Amino acid sequence: MTTTVWWIRRDLRLRDNPALLAACAGGCVLPVFVLDRGILDGRLHRHATRRRAFLFDGLRVLDTDLQALGSRLFVLAGRPLEVLREVLAVSGARAIHAAEDFSPYARQRDAAIARELPLQLHPGLTVHHPGQVLSKQNAPYTIFTPFYRAWRALGSPGIPCPAPKWLPLPAICLRAEPLPVALGNPDFPAGEAEALRRMDSFLAGPVSAYALQRDVPAVAGTSTLSPYLRFGMVSPRTAAHQVTALGEGSGAETWLKELVWREFYLSVIYHFPRVMQGAFNPRLRAVRWRDAPADLAAWQQGRTGYPIVDAFMRQLLATGWMHNRGRMIVASFLSKDLLLDWRHGEQWFMDHLLDGDPAANNGGWQWAAGVGTDAAPYFRIFNPVLQGGKFDPHGTFIRQYVPELVEVPLRYLQQPWTMPPLEQALCGVELGQAYPRPIVEHAMVKPRTLEAYKASQAAYGD
Repeated sequence: MTTTVWWIRRDLRLRDNPALLAACAGGCVLPVFVLDRGILDGRLHRHATRRRAFLFDGLRVLDTDLQALGSRLFVLAGRPLEVLREVLAVSGARAIHAAEDFSPYARQRDAAIARELPLQLHPGLTVHHPGQVLSKQNAPYTIFTPFYRAWRALGSPGIPCPAPKWLPLPAICLRAEPLPVALGNPDFPAGEAEALRRMDSFLAGPVSAYALQRDVPAVAGTSTLSPYLRFGMVSPRTAAHQVTALGEGSGAETWLKELVWREFYLSVIYHFPRVMQGAFNPRLRAVRWRDAPADLAAWQQGRTGYPIVDAFMRQLLATGWMHNRGRMIVASFLSKDLLLDWRHGEQWFMDHLLDGDPAANNGGWQWAAGVGTDAAPYFRIFNPVLQGGKFDPHGTFIRQYVPELVEVPLRYLQQPWTMPPLEQALCGVELGQAYPRPIVEHAMVKPRTLEAYKASQAAYGD
């Protein structure tokens, strides 16, 4: 019986895995994960200790799942080309099957390997390949709405493939690495079973109110599936198939659009890899960002003096995840209130998010800063007080993550700097001590921001 290699990258699952099924068709399957130092030690991942722990926990769960099928996971460390060359030499495998990835690094890596080894790439990271979702002029989309229409026009996501019932393992001696010790994350247990449990639970109830509750952080109104999609613990086709089966309800349609936003940003980096280096909009590449390390540190640690901003930033530090409404609020605050380079925020998110994905993270930050493809207008600046009042009207979320303000009356909670000294004393919150005063006055920043963006446009020639 012949042997094939299943090279696991961002598809830590057994169900609906085309690369795994293709490997099974070749005979005995050798499941291999390469601890790629080029990724783990790279700029976007070097400090992402929590995300790496989630990955390692996911690999442990996958190994357990494989053992139940008579197989096991081989974790090897090194440069993928060198590692895979040795695997083929030891095992006699005739092919390597892997799910296609679309980041610039992944595409360059895979192209180099395919020139020397029998690497075969398969779908699985997206429902529809970025090369399929094109305009009538055969051009990639840079605006979401027409991308979404074209995506939908390609038809049903298809029925997910079942997991193999048995995985014969070749009789070889391959020296594997032990996985690094990881502490786990009680808020986000890793693994395919947990991913499917979360998806089923969300689609059985909360999705019906998703359109109304997805922006309210104090309500469990979102799927929290993003870390699991990031590492392929559930396939996007499975998620799209399941939600499409619910019909045309507003909640289901809205959640499907969020899944397609993920594919839109993957399409952007596939067709325009330069976005990973700077603003997509050439007119806004020369914005003169402020150099203010103290302001950046205050933002990073949730000490800006704006409760809704601080609550979301502390949620990130505490859990490794941030509500999507929060991502927009804190990104607008960094890039437009503080006029700090959005790439500082992009890096901070990649350092701390469990779901930190180069495509979605870059796309979200460029959107918020107004410099990307389908971006919010640069002159749109979120008012953090109004955002807090609208989406956390009872202060539940703020009080959870900013405990210094627990006793502050609701009328002052969104802008505690308006509290009289006597009220501060009664609440046990002395501004500037227990909780900081605002590091910037929101009402005063718009002219400064508009001037910086307009100057960049003028320098370009607009």
